[in-house]
Amino acid sequence: MGLKSKAMEEQEKKMGKDFDSPFLLGTPGLDLSSLGLVDSDKIPKYELNVEDGRKLAKEYSRVLMRKHRARQAPESAFLRCKKEAIEALPEDLKIAALNPDLSPFPVNPFMATLTPPIEGYFEKVNEAAKRSSRKEKLR
Repeated sequence: MGLKSKAMEEQEKKMGKDFDSPFLLGTPGLDLSSLGLVDSDKIPKYELNVEDGRKLAKEYSRVLMRKHRARQAPESAFLRCKKEAIEALPEDLKIAALNPDLSPFPVNPFMATLTPPIEGYFEKVNEAAKRSSRKEKLR
């Protein structure tokens, strides 16, 4: 038909599936028609030839390209705005902005918090953990 690979067709033949019935997705017995949620007689049946398969593949490719361009548009706008912002900087800052920062990321960065850290908090937590482990050992 032009939509399936030869390996897929061979696998279907090995499994001996009857593809005149609607294609079931999911676990057999738990698909929508087996559960009675969808009437399998009302599902339209299509007979495709190679030309129809090619038309569907082209349309699918067009849809994927539309999605790709829709994702790419905000990225392009961001890069355009970034370039404009760099161009608006004074000359000394522009040179600094164009040089990439290759310094390594800190190995142990501090976690961002809404409040300043509490002095001695971790020591208190460690002490409490040691006390509780001693109590468990005594039991």
